[in-house]
Parts: sequence; structure tokens; C-alpha cells
Amino acid sequence: MQEQVAIIVGSGPSGLATAACLSQQSIPYIILEREECIASIWKKYSYDRLHLHLAKQFCELPHMSFPASYPTFVPKKMFIQYLDDYVSHFNISPMFQRTVESAEYNEVSKRWIAKARNANSGEVEIYSAKFLVVATGETTNPYTPEVEGLNTFPGEVLHSTQYKSGKEFKNKNVLVVGSGNSGVEIALDLANHGAKTSIIFRSPAHFLSREMVYLGLTMLKYFPVSLVDFLMVMLSKLVYGDLTMYGIGRPTEGPFYMKVKYGKYPLFDVGTYKKIKSGEIQVLPAEIIKVQGNDILFKNDKLHPFDSIIFCTGFKRSTNLWLKGDEYLLNEDGLAKPTYPNHWKGKNGLYCVGLSRRGLYGASADAQNIANDIKSTT
Repeated sequence: MQEQVAIIVGSGPSGLATAACLSQQSIPYIILEREECIASIWKKYSYDRLHLHLAKQFCELPHMSFPASYPTFVPKKMFIQYLDDYVSHFNISPMFQRTVESAEYNEVSKRWIAKARNANSGEVEIYSAKFLVVATGETTNPYTPEVEGLNTFPGEVLHSTQYKSGKEFKNKNVLVVGSGNSGVEIALDLANHGAKTSIIFRSPAHFLSREMVYLGLTMLKYFPVSLVDFLMVMLSKLVYGDLTMYGIGRPTEGPFYMKVKYGKYPLFDVGTYKKIKSGEIQVLPAEIIKVQGNDILFKNDKLHPFDSIIFCTGFKRSTNLWLKGDEYLLNEDGLAKPTYPNHWKGKNGLYCVGLSRRGLYGASADAQNIANDIKSTT
């Protein structure tokens, strides 16, 4: 059994931020990572045109700014370079291909016992530490809903994590299922590459430009959420008008209120709205009844033929499968249960980082809070 002060599970941005903060406090740690690289969601499972949706000052990890030469909205390749530089700068070396199968607090030794399977050797390794930090991220396991008849569909079926570019979909009928930020941006990318693109909007959405969001985040430092939301909705109506004619409703609650309460981001419009307005992207009714070969039957009893389906339906977390004995910190979906700002600290030296739906900005704050808390108790 290997003894540690802290075990961090996950080497995405949240885990790296925690590692850097622990290093700054001279606290020894190890990182257990199931993939063979850091930040696998960025390096392996994201589409080519992805940019950070928020301005770079809201996305920096602790103790290291983005280079001044980076644009305001950092593209994927540059963000990956920043993360690689971050790892080098703080001398972070995760233990790769270690899938945590269980982590449990031992009341006798007052330590966390983590069992991780080494994908190379197949062996289960045992680690012990006073502190355990869950940094597995909000985007853990891709989720595809069950759809009747999907097994009869002869075309390509992808999850957004498998999608790279619209190049290979030119002139194809493509259905995008899901209207979060990945869905609307993948739909835009498909349309830009000449695909005949349709998208399903399951729920009402706030369309905001990146500039509006930047303005809103800046204003939130000085004004209450209700006032900022009122102004954002007014701006959105001015710029985008009435979206109901395209089949998209506007929520009754404001965009930043929804972000805080439900973790639901507004849609950062980088061109999708124009494509919907011009008809290059078609909005379809929210519910698929069933798939019949190439044809998909919708709730309005209309059949539409498709060549490919891309599910932008998000992720599920698997923390509840391996984290034992915690009923306080994380809910069944693997997200923080206590409300902000006390969401990062559990009991018996258990912490979570980046699981409060507050993005990279929230993960950075969590990491600093955790390092300070561990330092104060060691």
C-alpha cells in the first residue's frame, strides 16, 4: 500500500489546478487518471472548432495566466498548449491508466483507501491518503438516450465526443439531437461544411453573444443577478428578436439565474442563429417517437430521412459507483450537493473540485480553497 497526503482523482483542468495549488503549499499528492493523457476531454473527445466560451480571464487556472498573445476566446489547440505548459511549470506527473474502482474512508486508520486498476498490468493497486479530492469533472461518461428503433438506423450514429469536423458530412442529411452549446455549435459547423442540418431543441433557450456574456459577467461584480438578467434578456430580444417562429422558446427565468440554480448555460451564439434564420439549420420538434431505418418519426407525426445522427446529449458521472460512504458531498449524479460557496468540502478529508457547474473559474477557486484547507489541518 502506497501512503500519500492527498489523492486527486482525475487530471483534467480541475485536477491539474488542485495539483498546482497543493504544490504551492508544499503538500505531497498523487493524481490517478484513467486515460493515458491529461485533459482527455480536450485532447481526445472534443470537436476541432471548439473555443473556450468565456473570455480568457475567466478561464485561467491558479498561479499561471494565459500568455498575453492569446486571443480573448482561446481556441482548443491553444488551451491544450496552455495545459501542457501548466503541467511542465508545476512539474505535475499523473499516474495514467489508473481507473479508481473504489475509495472508502477507514474509520480506524482515519485515512482514505483507494483501489485503482492499472490498465497496463491489469493489477489492482492500493493507495492510502489523509485527503481525497474528486476531480473527475462534469463531462465524465458520454450519455446517449435510448431511442426506439435506433438499432435499425443504417447510417452513422455519433456522440458529440466522437465528432471532429463537418467535412465528412457534406451534402448529407444530419440530425443533431440536443441543443446545449455543443449541439448548436456542431450544427453550425455542419451547416458551414454544406451538410443539410436539423437540430432538436428540447427546451427553451437564451441566445446570447459572447460579448453579451462578457458584459453580463463583468456587471455581476457590481449589480444583482436580477438586474443583469433583465438587461441580458432585453439585449437578446433586440439582437435576436422572437425565436418562437423558428420553434425556440425563451425561458421565463433569466440566463444567469438559470446558470446558478440549474447549472444551465445560456447559448453562446457564434453564428448558429443566422443559419436558423436563413433556414440552413432546421429546428425540429422536441421529441423523437421512433427510428425506422433512415426515417425518424417525430411527435408531430412527420417522418424525416437522415444519413447521420449526432447525439449532443451530455454526460453522466460514475462517482457513485466507486466512492463509498459519502452521503454528504456528492449527489447521485456525481455533482456537488452542498450549495455554493460550501460545495467543495465534505467530511473526513473528502473534497470535490469543478463539480458545482461553475466552469473553469469555479474549479480554480475550489482548488485554492482545498489547498488552503488541507494546509490548515496538516
